[in-house]
Amino acid sequence: MSTQITQPTQLKPSRPPPPPRKSKARTRLLVFALIFLGLGALWFFVIQPRSGQKPQTAQFGRHAFMNSVMPVGTGVAEKGDIPITLEGLGTVTPLATVTVKTQLNGQLTQIVFTEGQLVKKGDFLAQIDPQIYLAQLEQYQGQLVRDQGLLDDARLDLARYKKLASQDSIAFQQVDTQEATVKQDEGNVLVDQAQIQTVKVDLGYCHIVSPVDGIVGIRQVDQGNYVQTSDANGIVVITQMQPMSVIFTVSEDKISKVVKRLRDGATLPVTAYDRTDTTAIASGTLSTTDNQVDTSTGTVKLRAMFPNDKDELFPQQFVNARLLVDTLKDTIVVPTAAIQLGAPGSYVYVVNSDSTVSVRVVKTGPSDGQRTAIVSGLESGETVVTDGVDRLFDGARVQLPGKQPLNDPPSKPHQGVGRSNGTGSPREHHHNWNGNGNSSGGPQRKPPGASNSEPGS
Repeated sequence: MSTQITQPTQLKPSRPPPPPRKSKARTRLLVFALIFLGLGALWFFVIQPRSGQKPQTAQFGRHAFMNSVMPVGTGVAEKGDIPITLEGLGTVTPLATVTVKTQLNGQLTQIVFTEGQLVKKGDFLAQIDPQIYLAQLEQYQGQLVRDQGLLDDARLDLARYKKLASQDSIAFQQVDTQEATVKQDEGNVLVDQAQIQTVKVDLGYCHIVSPVDGIVGIRQVDQGNYVQTSDANGIVVITQMQPMSVIFTVSEDKISKVVKRLRDGATLPVTAYDRTDTTAIASGTLSTTDNQVDTSTGTVKLRAMFPNDKDELFPQQFVNARLLVDTLKDTIVVPTAAIQLGAPGSYVYVVNSDSTVSVRVVKTGPSDGQRTAIVSGLESGETVVTDGVDRLFDGARVQLPGKQPLNDPPSKPHQGVGRSNGTGSPREHHHNWNGNGNSSGGPQRKPPGASNSEPGS
């Protein structure tokens, strides 16, 4: 028997296990912890002390701002007259723009006007060849002479026949026939006379004259051309310049005031301004109003008349029309720059005797642009601020023009810190500031000057 010897199997050595990753995680945690500690130390030792100093600095700035004197411009409320006006866009519209056209066909043999010439009604402008019409006139005049002779002969025969008929020498039928012949000859004479009159009218049309007073425009046809009644452009255009009208529009909501004044017999002045609405061009009066409202624009057309003696207005020129409807007399007026708008509505800063300002709510009336009427809220003689109102508040101290600046009060800026009713500026009392930027017993507010607060709040 053979013995089979089995050799033991050799096992391959296994790879060592990877090192644990806990050491890397610990390292990262340690780095993050150090960063957080550094940031905490920076906030505790640097940022927090600085932030703790800010309220005191801000309080000092607020106190200094409120104790400062504001230079302002002023105006005086006084009694005066305020015009009540309506403005509208208008166009200069001539009362007559005539295209001079020929009324018969013929050759244009003469042109006597000069482009741009001022002409009067009836002035000679051009001539059309009249020869053919002169020939027709002679022809119709000859026919009239012939027919008039026939009429005279027929009348003599009629008188003779009537005499013979009364003697029973001829039949009455012959008399009736002769009477009919006389009427025919009378008709022929009338036709001849009408033809002669027609030719005379045509001869008048050959002599073209100006139908209106005005200025001659650019010539549309030259001398020597054959003109016809069907020519669209005509010979020349004449535009009437004196007087001149302006048609402008106003809102339908304001037309009732205008109509009422016109019915009362008032003469309403109208001033025409240039395109920029800064320079007055001419002055006139309102002539009439249209009889309906333009529904597409909600406006009504008005026509104003201007003498235009110096040719200030030119046809089709764009103008701004200003209609004086009425005048508000003996009312309190202030410069328009003094009127401010805010939460209480319209208000002004009134200068007190101690060089401080107070907020005064007013009710405004009409304005002419530079001045505004005050219906209530101001008395004549009171001084109002017109310039430098951006940094004012109720109780602020101001420096008036032409006066020396007032000295600051002896109080130190930091005396109001920590007090709710300290001797701070008038605005501190007005807003009830306690020195820390917060109102006592109320929600936190921004310091004065941090935002635009409405006066009188």
